[in-house]
Amino acid sequence: MSLNLGDMLDAGRTPDKVVLVEAGEDGASTRASYTARALDDLIDAVARGLLKRGLRRGDAVGILSLNRSEFVAVYFGAMRAGIVAVPVNWKLPADTIAYIAQDAAIKLFFVDAERAREVPGDVPSIGFDVPAWDAFLDPGPFESVTPAPDEIAQILYTSGSTGRPKGVPLSHAGQRWAVEVFSTEDVSAHRLLVAAPMFHMNALFNLKFAFHNNATVVLAPLFSVAAYIAAIEAHHVTWLTSVPTMIAMVAKEVGDGPVPASFKNVTRIYMGSSPFGQSLLDRVRKLFPNAAVSNGYGTTEAGPAVFGKHPDGIPTPDLSMGYPLKAIDLRIVDGEGRPVEGTGEGILQMRTPALMGGYLHLPEQTKRAIRDGWYHTNDVVRRDANGFYFFVGRADDMFVSGGENIYTGEVEKLIERHPGVQQAVVVPVPDDIKQLLPFAFVVREPGTNGSKVGENDIKKWTLESGPAYQHPRWVEFVPAMPLAGTNKIDRATLKQRAKEIAAAGRR
Repeated sequence: MSLNLGDMLDAGRTPDKVVLVEAGEDGASTRASYTARALDDLIDAVARGLLKRGLRRGDAVGILSLNRSEFVAVYFGAMRAGIVAVPVNWKLPADTIAYIAQDAAIKLFFVDAERAREVPGDVPSIGFDVPAWDAFLDPGPFESVTPAPDEIAQILYTSGSTGRPKGVPLSHAGQRWAVEVFSTEDVSAHRLLVAAPMFHMNALFNLKFAFHNNATVVLAPLFSVAAYIAAIEAHHVTWLTSVPTMIAMVAKEVGDGPVPASFKNVTRIYMGSSPFGQSLLDRVRKLFPNAAVSNGYGTTEAGPAVFGKHPDGIPTPDLSMGYPLKAIDLRIVDGEGRPVEGTGEGILQMRTPALMGGYLHLPEQTKRAIRDGWYHTNDVVRRDANGFYFFVGRADDMFVSGGENIYTGEVEKLIERHPGVQQAVVVPVPDDIKQLLPFAFVVREPGTNGSKVGENDIKKWTLESGPAYQHPRWVEFVPAMPLAGTNKIDRATLKQRAKEIAAAGRR
């Protein structure tokens, strides 16, 4: 078995099976379709082309593009050649893209037409949409590099919500382990819809998982609600991969209208990268009555595979992330860094074979993130009596109001239990007396329940259902939550908007 992460696709098993379908922007059309043999040949042609161009083992190539087949080929082909793949967030400003290019020492960029102008002027590039792409390819067989134990396969960059993005080098061995430990059953008959951007761990992990397990990927260039729904029907999708906000937007689009018949064909839904509440889970189960829903958890730094099923067969509770996978060490610590035994709540720390060696060129940040081999996630979690873990909130999203600690995730889940609420986001706003107060943005549940919900209903609900200090002093109804580059909720934008509303005296 190859140890190279670029070899997750084994074309020898079923060479004529379609393993990649690239949907058009409308979701229903097909831009390209590849059998295992055809995609494997294209990946080899990329690997050969990189070496023919003069790149060497350990060099880095950047990919700046919407999701597309060529992106997939460069991502896997680079790794086969021992070259480091660096997918870059195309929503970043040009100066940040230039910073990443310098930080990762990118020698060559691959770009689509719309993003070609964002490539730094001192880095050569090859456009996917021009003859240069065909000229670059060097068809023929290729023997993949056998990576050293800690050899880097890819560098992903954090979102950079607080300062410059941080480079996260990830090894062949660690990421292969993450895929293999998560592969516990035959899923080869599934067709997975991947619409999250491929510069993010969510999409990249699902690609590797599908190829490793001989499933078929339906790849959307980017997420839009209408195209996502159309793709489910047109491409006979059985497995949805997403972040929760994407599914919430699908639920809002369907509303009280008829549920598309194709939704009954979906039997698996994997929602990862951010938490969700009971209201959304209940809505998803109504929309997709035959689907098992998983609450995925992972981090860029320590890998996408952390939790799974309970070894004794105990059903996973609603909203739980699951039970720790084998070969992973987890612990919960309190504010003083002392381990919390048994049931309890605190900050999650982990040791996993997928853990990065350290941030790129950032030794001080690495020391803060990894101590004595333990990665400090900064996520507050709760463990129940059966060993299941539940997400509470980000430690840095916690704020103090009048001496009380408020975790925004807890308040959001409280609000989302209201029958007229589909989604809630809570952020702090300044206050002269209590320093900070909770401000809630709310998306109403489609239909009769949601139409009747007003600001006082939300305040009354939280006062009656939770601690008084948690209730939002402001409630702003919005048609949908704004999204950041990874299709997660753009909290920075909401914080600024809340601050402006509060400052204007709107209550």
